[in-house]
Amino acid sequence: MSNVLSAMKERRSIRKYKQDKIPQEILDQIIEAGLYAANGMGYQNTIIIQVTNKKVRDEIAALNAEIGGWKKGFDPFYGAPAMLIVLAKKDWPNRVYDGSLVMGNLMLAAHALGIGSCWIHRAKEEFETEWGKNFLRSLGIEGAYEGIGHCAIGYIEGNYPKAAPRKGNRVFYVKED
Repeated sequence: MSNVLSAMKERRSIRKYKQDKIPQEILDQIIEAGLYAANGMGYQNTIIIQVTNKKVRDEIAALNAEIGGWKKGFDPFYGAPAMLIVLAKKDWPNRVYDGSLVMGNLMLAAHALGIGSCWIHRAKEEFETEWGKNFLRSLGIEGAYEGIGHCAIGYIEGNYPKAAPRKGNRVFYVKED
């Protein structure tokens, strides 16, 4: 089986991370994989924001937890020291699909490089707030963007999760006679 197919079968969401920093060279490889995700009409209407600054990361985690309705102090990023936030142009009809493909590539690339990952939701709600809009402006990002997801990434703390058995009756065939 190819390395890509193996990575697809083996990758799992990680919910406990070491605090070790990921080298920028590895982050760059993961980001590059995201930039090569399939996208509608080749328009490349998604962007990725790398956050490794602990203060900003913790601020985003607090906002995400507030939106999610969790108690103060809960970390919805499970201690991951880095996150890659995927956004797409708000007026692009394929924004959620294109952004989801970017997220998938990020998680597969992270796994292939020995890095754990987990898709964390509520990016849409975060970037609808004034905080989110101001954050984008502070980075020089112009225009309206919709948050698609956060890819929490870091070195795995503990054992790697096992895949659950695949459920049956999920594939149907329409074949030539």
